[in-house]
Amino acid sequence: MEELLLEARQRPIPDGCRQGQPQEQIQWGGVLRERSRFLPLLLTAIVGLGALSIDMFLPSLPAMTLAFGSDAATAQLTVTLFLAGLAAAQLLWGPLSDRLGRRRVLLTGLAVYAAAGTACAFAPSMSLLVAARVVQALGAGSGPVIARAVVRDLYEPERAARVLAAMGTAQALTPILAPMLGGWVHVLAGWRAVFLVLGAFGAAFLVTAWRIVPETNVYAGAGEGGGLAALLRHPRYAAYVAAAALMFSGQFAFITGSSFALITILGVSPTVYGLCFGAVAVGLMAGNFVSVRLGPRLGIDTMIGGGTMIAAAAGVVMAALAWAGVASVATVIAPMFCYAFGLGWVLPNAMAGAIGPFPRMAGLAAAGAGFVQLTGSALYAIAVSHTYDGTLRPMTTAVATAGIAALVTFALLRRGRVVLDSTERRRP
Repeated sequence: MEELLLEARQRPIPDGCRQGQPQEQIQWGGVLRERSRFLPLLLTAIVGLGALSIDMFLPSLPAMTLAFGSDAATAQLTVTLFLAGLAAAQLLWGPLSDRLGRRRVLLTGLAVYAAAGTACAFAPSMSLLVAARVVQALGAGSGPVIARAVVRDLYEPERAARVLAAMGTAQALTPILAPMLGGWVHVLAGWRAVFLVLGAFGAAFLVTAWRIVPETNVYAGAGEGGGLAALLRHPRYAAYVAAAALMFSGQFAFITGSSFALITILGVSPTVYGLCFGAVAVGLMAGNFVSVRLGPRLGIDTMIGGGTMIAAAAGVVMAALAWAGVASVATVIAPMFCYAFGLGWVLPNAMAGAIGPFPRMAGLAAAGAGFVQLTGSALYAIAVSHTYDGTLRPMTTAVATAGIAALVTFALLRRGRVVLDSTERRRP
């Protein structure tokens, strides 16, 4: 990622840009004046804010439930409603950042997140804690959508895909490190301290963003016609969003069902389960790493097509083994590693492809993609959970179905997009 910033540093700024024309060099001039070498690190951190807020808190759920004398279903609302709020919040922050600018909207969202994290730590009841978590999700939703919009402001789609892949490599560490950090904080200071730490993260990100994040949206206030519905009807946007959402649905089906599959059915210990989960995260990191290297040479569509093909094949192998009665840790984790590897090819390229053609509403485009991805995967996982039958078949079939659907859907929508583009080129 650093080398991409160095490339931009060598570009001259044309005179026209100095006169206010909306060119990429204007934004890079602002970034370079504001310590550009730290900007990718900060963007990576705030994109992962939502995942950090969920994964770090998971080890404290049982203790928090006991502390309030609550039941498990109510305690789970602190996770499920946070996820719902995180998805919905992106539809708020994205369009706002298109209209008002990235910087001020990001600072507002981080301030909300930091304040809500502190409120969670001092919540006197479960109901108030759940409410504070929803507000915290509202603030956290600003991170992913605005960070991705900033990347679009600074890069053309191919280079944006490379930057997003590099960011994804680092973000894949969150599911591994966040529960460990949360567990240590819980053991040392209790479950309330976990929220204090999350609030402190938010405050640190706020101060850092205030110091180094410039305004990158040169189209602020200009806007374009149409909203999210119009975007979703755009063949190019629909193809990329569908590929990302379907692929992530398979991954999310594994995330929600893996504890039952590995611990309840296969009998592994919680410690071994953590290692298995970490192995899948390594697959995602590896996929993102390869995407950084190959993406510029192969192009966005080729990377997505290859990633969906890898994932579909891995899912089919995993499901076939489960239906054949072959059940072991290896028959689940090895194919899932490959699925996550393919996902690492798809996510950054699909996001870059989705928001690339819409520079004047990159915030809305990023928000729509994030909302569809989170909401669709959550609904898919809920549907899959109702098919649990004590075997590996439902989860593995869900993963395979998602991979195949992503492969077929992207191929069909991509073909439709090519036809549309050809028709548009023939118009006088």
